[in-house]
Amino acid sequence: MSIESAILGVLSTKKATGYELKKIFEDSSFLHWSGNNNQIYTALVRLKEAGFVTSESVLQEYAPKKKVYAITREGLLELEKFVLSAPGAPECKKQFLVQLAWSDILSGPELDALAAAYENEIGLHLAMEKEKGVRRKNAPDRTKREALLWDMITKNITGSLQAELDWVRDLRRKLQKNSITGE
Repeated sequence: MSIESAILGVLSTKKATGYELKKIFEDSSFLHWSGNNNQIYTALVRLKEAGFVTSESVLQEYAPKKKVYAITREGLLELEKFVLSAPGAPECKKQFLVQLAWSDILSGPELDALAAAYENEIGLHLAMEKEKGVRRKNAPDRTKREALLWDMITKNITGSLQAELDWVRDLRRKLQKNSITGE
């Protein structure tokens, strides 16, 4: 998946400026680009050159003009092509798992501290995602089916985080129960 596909997806729901796209990416749990201006504006130039988006300069009172981007018919067809493409495998690369693989060099308390830090991080992310799900700030809901799809995306993300939290808690319990200290 490319940032261009994500931009086309957002623009299929509403017109937006590059800045608005940046904010949507920053607030999203699954649009994983940094959303920096360079990345977004470069992609918008490519999309415009390909005829997938148009832009309109809009005058603002007490501010410089802003460019508002809209998806074209060709852009909708390109988005449909992306949506119909084969989905990729889920991403399972996690820094914590790499750390855990080599953590036998740590003492028992050090290993528990590492796992506790990860547990805390996952707990914070889970709470944040649940709050985002309640707010539904950038989720389109033009139809009942679209609202259902976005609810299910939120459920996927929170479910994955909950499973990860349960897993790390189980890891800590098993390490403590078995008094496996690594020494």
